[in-house]
Amino acid sequence: MIQVRGLKKRLRSQQVLNGLDIDLPDGHTVVIIGQSGTGKSVFLKHLIGLMRPDAGSIHVDGERVDPLREREWAPVRRKFGMLFQGAALFDSMRVFENVAFPLRERGGLTVEQIRERVMHALSLVDLDGSEDKYPAELSGGMRKRVGLARAIVGEPKYLLYDEPTTGLDPVTADTINELILRLRDSLRVTSIAVTHDMASAFKIGDRIVMLYGGKNYFEGTIEETKATDDPIVRQFITGQAEGPLTAKNRR
Repeated sequence: MIQVRGLKKRLRSQQVLNGLDIDLPDGHTVVIIGQSGTGKSVFLKHLIGLMRPDAGSIHVDGERVDPLREREWAPVRRKFGMLFQGAALFDSMRVFENVAFPLRERGGLTVEQIRERVMHALSLVDLDGSEDKYPAELSGGMRKRVGLARAIVGEPKYLLYDEPTTGLDPVTADTINELILRLRDSLRVTSIAVTHDMASAFKIGDRIVMLYGGKNYFEGTIEETKATDDPIVRQFITGQAEGPLTAKNRR
């Protein structure tokens, strides 16, 4: 599992993470919610070493990873696949090259092995026959699925989703949610998803964690989250304009 203790990170004048404690157990899908600027995406980047904490510790499968030097991160990162916001595809590369990119960077596979893995990943996200297209020829939902194929092609243990349904219409967003559930069940991966989309959060998550004030403010099952009477959590999950979150912002 992944264990985070006392994680702190300041970006310029803002204390984004301020002593975050969180456990991410194997085999579950944990959805992290919270207002913009509360450190959700920053937290994901710490898990794969794209950002380093100012204080605190991160353990992945029992190994403390936050002090690792850059060249020591490679075996840890192989455990992770990540779907970035907007999919983050290379516009100049066809779908096949985009999905194959992490395998070629890692090395150790033949051309045929790479092709076999890429085509299997594209099949898992229902993109058979799209390998020769460029990102500009794809819809937003298809680009997300290419990003997903790239995330799973290395057969990771952990899948990270950064706003997987942002910018998609409700029908396409639900297609992505269904795909996330299918990948969880077929690949048996542990998933951590950051989202503002509560319909998505309630559909794909086993547990909900809300970040507030740079810390783990609330954690519970889907049922516990829906039933909570905490005013901060209720305002966020219901999307109400009035409440303690907006009152704080007006001060």
